[in-house]
Amino acid sequence: MNKSKSKYRIKTRIYVPLIFILATLLITYVFPRQGKFKYSFNEGRPWRYGLLTAPFDFPIFKSQQQLEQDKDSILVFYEPYYKIDTVAETEAIAEFDADSNLDPKLSKLERSYIGYIRSKLLEIYKKGIINSAEYDKVAATKKKTLRLREDKEAKAREIESFFTIKSAYEEIIKNAPESLDVNKLKAADLNNYLEENIVYDVNTSEKAKNEFVQQVSPTLGMVQAGERIIGEGEIVDHNVYNILSSLKKVTQERTGSSGRSNWITLGEFMLISILMGSFFMFLRFFRLNEYRNRKHVTFMLLIIVFFVVLTAINVSYNFFNVYIIPFAIVTILIRTFIDSRTALFASLITILLCTLMVSFAFEFMVLQMTITMICIFNLKELTERSQLIRSSFIILGSYVLVYIALVLAQEGDISKISWEILIYFLINFIFITFSYLLVYMVEKSFGFISGVSMVELANINKPILRQLSEEAPGSFQHSMQVSNLAAAAAVKIGANPSLVRTGALYHDIGKLENPAFFTENQTPGMNPHAGLPFEESARIIIDHVPQGIKKGRKEGLPQQIIDFIATHHGTSTPKYFYNSWKNANPGKEIDDAAFAYPGPNPFSKETAILMMADTVEAASRSLPEYTEEALRTLVNKLIDSQMQEGLFQKAPITFREVDMIKELFVEKLQTIYHSRIAYPELKEEGKNLKTNKTLNEI
Repeated sequence: MNKSKSKYRIKTRIYVPLIFILATLLITYVFPRQGKFKYSFNEGRPWRYGLLTAPFDFPIFKSQQQLEQDKDSILVFYEPYYKIDTVAETEAIAEFDADSNLDPKLSKLERSYIGYIRSKLLEIYKKGIINSAEYDKVAATKKKTLRLREDKEAKAREIESFFTIKSAYEEIIKNAPESLDVNKLKAADLNNYLEENIVYDVNTSEKAKNEFVQQVSPTLGMVQAGERIIGEGEIVDHNVYNILSSLKKVTQERTGSSGRSNWITLGEFMLISILMGSFFMFLRFFRLNEYRNRKHVTFMLLIIVFFVVLTAINVSYNFFNVYIIPFAIVTILIRTFIDSRTALFASLITILLCTLMVSFAFEFMVLQMTITMICIFNLKELTERSQLIRSSFIILGSYVLVYIALVLAQEGDISKISWEILIYFLINFIFITFSYLLVYMVEKSFGFISGVSMVELANINKPILRQLSEEAPGSFQHSMQVSNLAAAAAVKIGANPSLVRTGALYHDIGKLENPAFFTENQTPGMNPHAGLPFEESARIIIDHVPQGIKKGRKEGLPQQIIDFIATHHGTSTPKYFYNSWKNANPGKEIDDAAFAYPGPNPFSKETAILMMADTVEAASRSLPEYTEEALRTLVNKLIDSQMQEGLFQKAPITFREVDMIKELFVEKLQTIYHSRIAYPELKEEGKNLKTNKTLNEI
């Protein structure tokens, strides 16, 4: 056993630091690749830092809007390129010549009609037929011209010099000689021989367009190194805003992915390592139980890494505003499954890591830290899922109030409040309202149990508890009394009262297999153990532990509750049958394994409390009198015996806490078994009834 324990400790010593190192490396890897500009600024707001001068020469870039306007202005002089489709003309003329001999509509026409149409088609194709949509598009431009490629040359031509299919048809009809009948021309289906032979040249046009756009300069000028940019308290006007934006862009490019300084990477790694190391040391020195719990450590680091990575990706690619990310969920989940102080520390680490990446770092940090503290206060006792919904509304209100306070403190003008930011807070609120679903998912994924789930499990209308109350009423009443004793003891020494209360309700469900074999369920004169060998009776009693574990798993109880079933007797022995066998078989060697519970022994404060409460409550029923001295003697004897047997060696409970529990048990048992007041009987006329007979008892 010692070898296995040592092996476990070695694995834990390796696993926990290793997972912290991996988390640190992952966060460093996903940190935004662009350099971090250390100033936050907004147009129309005062500069909150000292005098700023240019650290190096840099250009002043035009704003995106101004750049687009300049491009649009120069594109006014751009002429699209078109080319002649000679195949269209050749095919159309060939088709006309063939139809003029074969098609009845044309072959019956006089040759003067055929000659006119053919010559007009050649004339029209020489000028060119263009698509009507393309015609309108060019006609709408300022120059109303296009470039027509002929061989290797491109000449500018007015759009009006081209025909569309409609205008070409009208050209043939309207300009016909007076000797020709217009109706005969219309009957010749001239549209069949009109095809567009001027087509858009995509490649040449796009190339020419890009050359035009490249003529637009992206800058407005240069700022020389050492040149004054802005002083403290001055308003960031439009020109200064452009200069600051340009400085930020150049700074990020100079330290960006292509030439990122190794010193910057090292500095980020050191900062992340310090923050993650602080969380590691907090767990190591102040939350040793959590540090040793691999599942808890993995869960907390996964949450921290997830939110930091999500923030890093958003900052790098600017998918959405960072205030949409519901950082309060970090606090809610860790508070729900671990404790408030750990939740506060983990949330602060997450916020500080994200602050290193975001713009407006001060405002972000103030907002998120305030919300974290409010969330901690509001979820001090989480016993109902509705509390999570209520907390979401409180968090939303807190976000809005803190944001308004920041704007008023910094700007002194309520009109500076951005409604867009308030909408981001509303989206954040919507995400937080679904945190109760995350609580359920985490419970199923990690095998945790929340205070909400414990309250639900403690409902005595649960099928298994209702069955226990009906089929083993004595065991059910015993479980209720034990839960009250254990919960009070947990409160006294700072353990988890909800967990131990719930565990106590289920600890004896294994007795449902053979309820009549347990004294609390027996009626006077009934003893199923009579005539059974002591070994067989001991086996039936001991079996209620493995049977309880089996039932608990079948009912889908969390492992934390099943642990109470498994440990409430530890590796102790049912002393009645053990001692009875020894007395009946003096001098014989007893098989200790036949008279031992399977264990394990308690390994937490809560399971240790339950073992004490279970033994004390059961034994107290057999006392002939319930004086303080008798109860104190019983409690001390039973718990001291358990300690001497080493049943609490794995439980992190101190001698002082054991003494506090003993004292509490004595007080509670005195209250439970207090003396009753006997009510006197009513005197009837002419008779005096004896008053020493109890009519009713309190």
